[in-house]
Amino acid sequence: MKDQQHLDQLRHSTAHLIAAAALKLYPNTKLTIGPAIENGFYYDFDFSQPISDDDLPKLEKEMATILKTWKGFSHREVSEKEAKETYKNNEYKLELIDDIIKRGEKITLYKVGDFEDLCRGGHSEDPKKDIGAFKLLSIAGAYWRGDEKNKMITRIYGTAFPTKKELDEHLQMLEEAKKRDHRKLGRDLGLFIFEEEVGSGLPILLPKGETIKHILMELMRNLEEERGYKYISSPVIASEELYKLSGHQKYYHDDMYQLQDKEEKLFYIKAMSCPHHHMVYRNMVRSYRDLPLKLAEAGTVYRNELSGTLTGLIRVRGPITQNDSHIYCTPDQLKEELAKVIQLFHTTYKMFGLEDKYWYRLSLPDFENKRAKYPGDPKRWEFAANQIREVLKEEKANFVEEKGEAAFYGPKLDIQMKNVSGKEDSVATAQIDILQPEWMGLKYDTAEGTEERPYVIHRAILGSYERFMGFLIEHYAGAFPLWLAPVQVVLLPIADRHAEGAQKVAAKLAEEGIRVEVDARSERLQAKIRDATLQKVPFMSIIGDKEIDNDSISVRKRNGEDLGQLKTASFLEQLLKHIAKKETI
Repeated sequence: MKDQQHLDQLRHSTAHLIAAAALKLYPNTKLTIGPAIENGFYYDFDFSQPISDDDLPKLEKEMATILKTWKGFSHREVSEKEAKETYKNNEYKLELIDDIIKRGEKITLYKVGDFEDLCRGGHSEDPKKDIGAFKLLSIAGAYWRGDEKNKMITRIYGTAFPTKKELDEHLQMLEEAKKRDHRKLGRDLGLFIFEEEVGSGLPILLPKGETIKHILMELMRNLEEERGYKYISSPVIASEELYKLSGHQKYYHDDMYQLQDKEEKLFYIKAMSCPHHHMVYRNMVRSYRDLPLKLAEAGTVYRNELSGTLTGLIRVRGPITQNDSHIYCTPDQLKEELAKVIQLFHTTYKMFGLEDKYWYRLSLPDFENKRAKYPGDPKRWEFAANQIREVLKEEKANFVEEKGEAAFYGPKLDIQMKNVSGKEDSVATAQIDILQPEWMGLKYDTAEGTEERPYVIHRAILGSYERFMGFLIEHYAGAFPLWLAPVQVVLLPIADRHAEGAQKVAAKLAEEGIRVEVDARSERLQAKIRDATLQKVPFMSIIGDKEIDNDSISVRKRNGEDLGQLKTASFLEQLLKHIAKKETI
């Protein structure tokens, strides 16, 4: 934590450094904000003239020159009047000053060298010494304060480290991340597309992408039904009355799309499945004997995300096909069911080789600063949080705690993972609901003849199938294991006369469930091998005169390893064995 604090301080100091350089090179620039972020920093500018990536080396050179003159930061408190006079020509700073006044905080200006900026602090004590190496990475457009109703300004991203060695290692990781970027690989491998005419954040899965999604959905349905989950299907829209009951209309309103019917009745496009599942509970459960009830759905939802936050498949507006489930149970059953959820996370993620890649974040309420966001009795919140803590410890799970990140209806367990850029992402979640059962009238008869409210565990092992696909594309760099690859084998006839024989082999493989294609183009064999390798197909099988005469195929793996000539039946047997074991090939 101390090292991270030091990094954050030097990166925030470097954000001041780029602001100082920008003012030197472009004097009419309006400064806005420049925070440290995970793995770097950014600063948002309103330039009087457009700049591009070509200008970044010039900015870096000016930053290096300015840094030589910097010693420590000093600060002074100023009155509202003085602050507004200082920034009278900068509407962005004036807006920030008004916010500071509303929060009842002091207005502070921080100065280093001859540069001064409105800031709350958090800098290096000696920036000249601490900022060992920095790099400006990219330029992007950004709406002021993330609101698309505001003006589009210019955001410059960068990073900084105490040493050049650390910077070089980070830049090397970023280069590797570019190769693994699921947005580029998704396009290159023919998995999904985005089209402007369809709309931002609305991907279309192509046949290969849909194949992967189908495999994931089938996998989870099998795992869940083996464990007693019952699948249902619910509509993609619902009356506002349902979301009023569940609390989403109050706490989640801005993130849901709404529409009116011809009678001016208000509906919402489904953003979550839990209210629908609660309706099923009300129709299925009468007694404690009916519990636990485990409802599951591959439910499609849509969410009203800001365009600036959309990222390939990782963050979309829809369709978001959730690997969704709600477990209704008594207080006595709660820990056991939570433990089963944790065990299912482990079982599932191990199949993808992710068992050492993730950890849990116990997201808790912040009653001190966000009381309105977390209604209900704090004691019930603490009971639910303790149940999660105890299970995590008993399961020897790696976890951290974070205040202020809980859902509005209860504490939650987020599955955290570093993406290929080193940024921490939430992949999936499990939550204990302590409020919706009361709001929606969920109850059951106890053995003593009294009525009680159930606890509800909301959980999505893979999160959404589309988002998990994005993570997997980057995790495997597009080279999916054999069992998950959309095309498992491509047959390569050497000449046109071998195409018929290749089609017969393809038919045999397809009969056994192998996903196979034939490249019958009139291209040279080497070109076909190159293209199949670029498409990251696990196995390439070459068919010529010898292979047809011997009922065999010459097999080559995508890594270039030559397995030689194999009998077709023997090759098929090996494929089925690897697929059944879900081995990484």
